Amino acid sequence: MSTVQDKKCAQGSLVDLHTMPTAVALAPHSQIFPWNDNFATGIGTIDEQHHKLVDLLNKLALHLAQGSDELTLAGVFDDLTDYTVYHFSTEEGIWAKYFSDDALLASHHETHQGFVEEIGRLRGLLDSQERDHAVEEIISFLTHWLAFHILETDAQMAQVVLRMQSGMSLSDAKQAAGQHMQGAAHVLIEAVLQMYDSLSTRTLAMLREIRQRRQAEAKLRLANDIIENSADAIFITDIQGQITDVNRAFLQSVKRSREALLGQPIAAVKPGLLAGQGIDIWEAATRAGHWAGEITLRRPDGELESLWLTLSTVKDELQQDVHYVGMVSSISQLVERHHALEAAANFDVLTGLPNRRLLTDRLTQAIERSKRSGSLLAVCFTDLDGFKKVNDTLGHDAGDEVLKTVALRLTQTLRGADTVARLGGDEFVLLLGDLSQAQEATALLERLVREVSQPMEVAAGQVQVGISIGVTLYPNDAVGPDELLKHADMALYLAKAKGKGRVWTYGTT
Repeated sequence: MSTVQDKKCAQGSLVDLHTMPTAVALAPHSQIFPWNDNFATGIGTIDEQHHKLVDLLNKLALHLAQGSDELTLAGVFDDLTDYTVYHFSTEEGIWAKYFSDDALLASHHETHQGFVEEIGRLRGLLDSQERDHAVEEIISFLTHWLAFHILETDAQMAQVVLRMQSGMSLSDAKQAAGQHMQGAAHVLIEAVLQMYDSLSTRTLAMLREIRQRRQAEAKLRLANDIIENSADAIFITDIQGQITDVNRAFLQSVKRSREALLGQPIAAVKPGLLAGQGIDIWEAATRAGHWAGEITLRRPDGELESLWLTLSTVKDELQQDVHYVGMVSSISQLVERHHALEAAANFDVLTGLPNRRLLTDRLTQAIERSKRSGSLLAVCFTDLDGFKKVNDTLGHDAGDEVLKTVALRLTQTLRGADTVARLGGDEFVLLLGDLSQAQEATALLERLVREVSQPMEVAAGQVQVGISIGVTLYPNDAVGPDELLKHADMALYLAKAKGKGRVWTYGTT
């Protein structure tokens, strides 16, 4: 072989193994398959595309090890598959110029096809196996295939091409390349594969450990945020009952700093906290692992306060008690919160009147009461006349003032047992029960029309609105709540059509 041939063979051969560990050691730790110049075949286009494939493999491995979401993984798999197909097409185009119908070309094509099919199968593993096992199998296949394919198959064909470019025939070039690949190069391939086996295993383990540590840290941060921002006072003590940590709510309850509390006995900081109703709460929690119950403490202002205390033990890996965690909730605050939530669910925020949800309950009760007593129930649907003009000319703040004033006039005009509800906008529903005859409702509602139509003062000046009312009676209309509201709404439509500012009863012609 000529000197020129020797140089070109060296460019495409698997050179000194001693250079490999150094290159690997310098590669980023996140790389499963770090690129090394010893992978070069000597054909620029192929080497460039091999480098891109290695980058995509490392990207996929990193996302797999870090537990990326399915959408991200699908995108990386698609990138790897698409680029692999593009690379195979390019590579086979180069080989075809030199190998023609040679069996080596056909074998190489089959290898490429098998890889694409295997990539599709491996992608499905993420859905059918435990992720960690799937990741190991995927990375193992990709590193083995890519190393073996570059270092043996592509390297051998590149050796043939380089020799043919130097003037050798296809037959002679194949023979020379085959002899080269059967010698030290074969031993080198085995050594490199073993090295990448070890490298990929260590790197995957490291990335998995990093991922698990980050997940654990994220859980700790979340738990800490929840504890720190809890409305309940939380304290943690050691086994002797000395405070090791408290949250913001606890600091506010005792009006002291965190630094002043650390190391202090919880019994001294909160006297009486652990002796509810004659029970040694500390002993009870130690015995059972948990205690919960109501206790009463005297506040700094001298008032007694009902509290709910939970005290739990925390054990170590040997199941020995190492800490106590206590949480103190104010029962009075819980009652207040309950009332606030109940009000938000059942009452209109602007006017304080019952909303649609509470109206449904009130209407059902009124129907049952009418059935039992035999009295009449008037269900009334109302709508304000001229309200839109107030909103359009004076603004929504003025409109809100009008709605609150109307709500007050409705409530004051009707009887205490009657219901006034706001459905939204300027729509109100009235329930007038315990009527002996329809005329009672009519007289009351006509007075209401007069009261609502009186001028009213708002911040923007004096305004005046009217009200139209549609009425339906029960049991004259022997139907359910929804039908009664529908009939009242139809009567309201007729009241407004007749000239507004009036009362109209359903069924009246």
